[in-house]
Amino acid sequence: MSKSRFAFLPLAVVFAIGVASAQTDPGVQSASRGTGATIIDPSNDPNGFTAFFNDGLNRFQEIESVSNSPTGNNGLGPRFNSNQCSSCHAQPAVGGSGAAVNPQFLLISSGVAPSDTMPSFITANGPTLEARAPYFLNSSGVANTKAPNGGVEDLFTVTGRSDAGTCSLTQPNFNAYLAANDLIFRIPTPVFGAGLIENLDDSTLLANQAANLTNTLGITGTFNRSGNDGTITRFGWKAQNKSLHIFAGEAYNVEMGVSNELFPQDRPLPEEEQGTGLPSNCLNLTGTGYPEDTSNPTQTTNAAVLDDVSAFASFMRFLAPPPTGSVVLNGSQVSASTIATGSALFSSVGCATCHNPSPGTTQVSNFAPALSNVQVNAFSDLEIHHMGNRLADNVSQGSAGGNQFRTAPLWGLGQRIFLLHDGRTTDLYTAIEDHKSSGSEASTVINNFNKLTTTQQQDLLDFLRSL
Repeated sequence: MSKSRFAFLPLAVVFAIGVASAQTDPGVQSASRGTGATIIDPSNDPNGFTAFFNDGLNRFQEIESVSNSPTGNNGLGPRFNSNQCSSCHAQPAVGGSGAAVNPQFLLISSGVAPSDTMPSFITANGPTLEARAPYFLNSSGVANTKAPNGGVEDLFTVTGRSDAGTCSLTQPNFNAYLAANDLIFRIPTPVFGAGLIENLDDSTLLANQAANLTNTLGITGTFNRSGNDGTITRFGWKAQNKSLHIFAGEAYNVEMGVSNELFPQDRPLPEEEQGTGLPSNCLNLTGTGYPEDTSNPTQTTNAAVLDDVSAFASFMRFLAPPPTGSVVLNGSQVSASTIATGSALFSSVGCATCHNPSPGTTQVSNFAPALSNVQVNAFSDLEIHHMGNRLADNVSQGSAGGNQFRTAPLWGLGQRIFLLHDGRTTDLYTAIEDHKSSGSEASTVINNFNKLTTTQQQDLLDFLRSL
C-alpha cells in the first residue's frame, strides 16, 4: 500500500473543516497527451506484433452490417447496442470510453435501426450506455426480486433493414422496466494499458491485497474469480472477465450481436432465453453459418489470418497506458507543486488504499518486450469492493454481488467525460461523494476527504485530472 509523507500525521493536522461548495473539477483536459498509441517499440518487436496492433486498430473501427456488406463486415444483430467497437470506445482516442456526442443517439435516424424507437435514457450528449434489468418483471409489471435477471437488454434490433430479411423483433419494454425502477446502466470501460493488467500474475495481486488489508478504514476487498480455473478475473466493471480475449468475444456477441469463436450462438434477450429463444427467421442472417466471426486461413498477411475477436484482443493488449499530463483550471495551468500536494492528500485520506498507484509489476511477456517487467500505474487494486446502496446496481457477475465493483483504474481520468459505472455524473467531486453510503467500504475515506479544507480538496481534484 502506498504511503505518503502525510500518512502518519494526526488527522487534526492534515484536515481542517472546509466549505464543500467551493471546489471546482478542472474538467476534461483537452490538450493531447498522446493517448491511443501502442506500447510496443517497433524497433524492439522481435515477434512482429506491431502489425497485429495496427490490424486490430483498423478492425476496431469497422462498421458491421447484418449481411451483404461490400467490405465483408457481416454479422450485426439480431439485437445490438452499436455497430462499431470504436463508437463506444472513443474518448479521448480509440480504446477509451464514451464520447461527448453519443453515437447511439444517431443509430435510428441514420438507418442502422430504422424500425426502432429511441429509448428515453439515450440522449444526444449523454453517456453511451448498456442497459440491464436486475430482475424479471412479474405479470403485474413489478420487479420480482426472487427472479434475478441482470442480463443486457440490447437497445436496438435489425428489424426493417434491407439486409435483415424478414427478421422482425421488438425492443425490450424499457418503459415498463423504468416504471418498475428495474433498469440500471453501464458505460464502456477504457482499455488503455489493458495488456499490462492482463499480464499481472495472481501472486502479485494477492501480495498487493495482503498489503491493502493493513488499514484502519474498513476496507476489505476481495477478488472475482473464474468459474473455470479459479484464478483472478480482472476486466469489466465487476472484474467478471478473465482475459482480453473473453472480454472482446463477449462484447462482440452482446453489444453488437456477432457470433464468434468464443460465443458461437446468436444471443437472445434474457426474457427470450427464458422462453423460446430467437425466432428462426432471425437466425443465420448472414447466410454463412456459425460463427459469423471466424479465423481467415486463406489470407496472406499473418495478422489478417486472425478472427476479429483475436484482432480486437491484440489491439487492446498492445494499447499503451494513458500518459499523465498538465492540468488547466479556469484557463490557468495548475502548478506541479499543487499536483504533488494533491497526490499526497490522495494517499493520506485513504483513496490509495483501493486506488493503489500500482498493484505491482508484470510478468515477462511472450508477446512483446514492452509488456515485460513493467510497473502497472493503474491506480487500482483490481479487487472488488462493497460500494454501498448509492452505487449498487443489484446485478451479480461471477462472485461480485449487487453492490460490488472492481476498483476502476484511474489512469486516463484526466480526459474522461462520464464518471462512475453508469456515467451518472461528469463532475469529479460528485463522483467522489457518491462513494459514501450505507454499506460502502469507502465511507470513512470520504469522511476524511470531507474534512479537508477546500484548498486541499481542490489540490486533490487537480491531481486526479493530471492522471
